[in-house]
Amino acid sequence: MKDTATPTAADRVPLTAAPASSAGDDGSLPHLREIASFGHQVTGVAVAADGRIFVNFPRWTEDAPISVGVLTPDGDVRPYPDDRWNGWRNARRDELNPQDRWVCVQAILCDSQNNLWVLDPGAPAQAFVVPGAPKLVRIDLATDSVVGCIAFTLEIAPQGSYLNDVRISPDSRFAYITDSGTRGAIVVVDLDTGQARRVLDGHPSTQTDPGVTVHAGGAPLRRPDGRGVEFSADGIALTRDGLYLYWQAVKGKTLYRVPTEALRDTALAIDEVGNRVEKVLEHRPADGLHIDRTGRLLIAAVEEHAVKVWDGATLTTLLHEPGLRWPDTFAEGPDGTIYLTDSRIPEMNWFKPGHPDALSSRLLIIADAAPSAGG
Repeated sequence: MKDTATPTAADRVPLTAAPASSAGDDGSLPHLREIASFGHQVTGVAVAADGRIFVNFPRWTEDAPISVGVLTPDGDVRPYPDDRWNGWRNARRDELNPQDRWVCVQAILCDSQNNLWVLDPGAPAQAFVVPGAPKLVRIDLATDSVVGCIAFTLEIAPQGSYLNDVRISPDSRFAYITDSGTRGAIVVVDLDTGQARRVLDGHPSTQTDPGVTVHAGGAPLRRPDGRGVEFSADGIALTRDGLYLYWQAVKGKTLYRVPTEALRDTALAIDEVGNRVEKVLEHRPADGLHIDRTGRLLIAAVEEHAVKVWDGATLTTLLHEPGLRWPDTFAEGPDGTIYLTDSRIPEMNWFKPGHPDALSSRLLIIADAAPSAGG
């Protein structure tokens, strides 16, 4: 089974950054360059040390034919690691084992140990959690084979949960996962034992902000029944030394962080962990977060069609492009190239009835992504 990604020629005219973005040292503006487009809605991207690019497509508005894929040189998306893992179909739910198939993959990540990690919240359409489906899977990129699977019980991924994004500690001993569902939390996983626990479960830092309404195109982004965007703790980033974890709710305006040792310390009482949480920054709703090799925190500014940068003191605009419908997930390639998916969430038929179930999307790179000096 194959899907097709439409590759973009290297000399394609790039999307132009708005004048609000600042020039780099050589006077050039950061800009986006499309490298692939898809006939389905992409969310996650990961880039291996050998340069291979992986993408994932969640089961939100359609029964996605491929959940995790690798881009091939001829422009195809090949099911990864194989057809069987990509063989889940909603109509065959009673026949198939959700523990060894991708049910609704939300995020993927390459670590420093040449593994691809796949996070499957197991909740098609972000609704009912299929029993046995929530899992974190490790794939050895040297052999393209699954070498580990941590299944999450209903205690860790209860009904109403949606495990959203993941980061792996530098020593590959722990995973940190955001739950953007009805009750936000951070899930901490001991990768040696497979034991997981919910931390900051229900804490204000991981919940939606009732004072925030997510907008698109200048208007509140709502479904026909009036419901808006209700994603709790979503974007997540880990410092390169693994000492601090950052996160933010999409329906929120505050970026938070906590020392990871507080998350891992099982002797700390729940309120003691909460007391270690720090408010970093107040701004606007955001999705994906990424700390690049220079230490900058990149922020997917979904309302502003922009990518912003937090350097620890100042929030600046790296680029702004009206055609960037919903900047979703970042990944960094071995050469430092920053990849970004545009998942086009405001165009989904959840919010725009009549739009097709299969929503086209694209993969971009940020060119000339030097630190911005303008806001």
